[in-house]
Amino acid sequence: MRFLAWWISNAVALLAATWLLDGIRFTDTASDGLVDRAVPLLGVALILGAVRAVVKPALTILSLPLVLLTLGLFLLVINAAVLLLTGWLAQQVDPGLSGGFRVDGFWPAVGGAIVVTLVSWLVDRALDR
Repeated sequence: MRFLAWWISNAVALLAATWLLDGIRFTDTASDGLVDRAVPLLGVALILGAVRAVVKPALTILSLPLVLLTLGLFLLVINAAVLLLTGWLAQQVDPGLSGGFRVDGFWPAVGGAIVVTLVSWLVDRALDR
């Protein structure tokens, strides 16, 4: 049950980021069905969750001096890097599974990191209640 809540949280956060920011999007929008749009969103949410679970802790530990020096603001750069890596990995898998998910650069990734972090936190809080 916790895995499903985590997966839904990532999917809603990605959906919010693609809706709010121009530099983060699914390029394969030819399909109109709900299932055709949900499968890529859930696939990329799974990739994002895996990257957040495996890569982010390693990056945080390796950059701990920078995180401490910037009073935690460097975590935003780490979250942006995680989102960029997710976009790159999504482009490497089957386009039907990823829907052509793209992150167009560092600054859209920074904005996306803020949106994904806030929305996933809010969804986690709502699902815990």
